[in-house]
Parts: sequence; structure tokens; C-alpha cells
Amino acid sequence: MKIPRPDKESVDLFRSLVPKDYRVTVRPMFGNISAFVNGNMFFGVFGNDLFVRLSNEDQLELRKNKGSSMLEPLKGKPMKDYVVLPKTWRARPETLRSWISKSLEWSSKLPPKKAKK
Repeated sequence: MKIPRPDKESVDLFRSLVPKDYRVTVRPMFGNISAFVNGNMFFGVFGNDLFVRLSNEDQLELRKNKGSSMLEPLKGKPMKDYVVLPKTWRARPETLRSWISKSLEWSSKLPPKKAKK
């Protein structure tokens, strides 16, 4: 399986959108990059797609927007809770930040992930 890699523009955009919050850490994920809170991934880039982790209610709301979709790293295997943000929103950082903030807020309430040994 070939994993798509992000271009420099997507990585730069991701880095500019990561919330300035002491709880947030950023680390590589399979050649891509993601942001975590309490060990839970909440925002990332996969290929050139930005994605967020959301509650079921917010997923439904976001999915009403053209260009959004479930994050599907493997064809036919969507990742539960993760939604791709519309590419057309790249010119609207305030809209992206709003959804990323919702993702951080919701994901910060999830049980912390235990560190792997």
C-alpha cells in the first residue's frame, strides 16, 4: 500500500493551524503529521487533506459541506470519527480554525491514551 505524502503547502498550512495550547503535541504519523491532545489524535494532514476528529453530531454537520468526507486511508475503510475538511476552505483559515477548535474541545474530553511501552 502506498501512503500519500503531503506537499510543503499542506504541511505549512497544518502547522499554521495547530492550536497554541499547552496540551497539544505534534508528531509524524505514517509519513504525514498530526496533532494530539492527551495522546488522542484530533487534527492532521493525510496526503494533502486536512482532517479533524469530531463528535457524531459535529460530523453530521460538517459532512453537509461539499468537499468534506470521512477520512479513508484505506479504500473502503473509513476511520471512525475523522472527517476531511473541504479543500475550498484553505482560503478561509477562520472556518478551518473553528472546526479544529471543535475537534480539540471534543477530543480533549476523551480518555487519555496510555503510552505504548
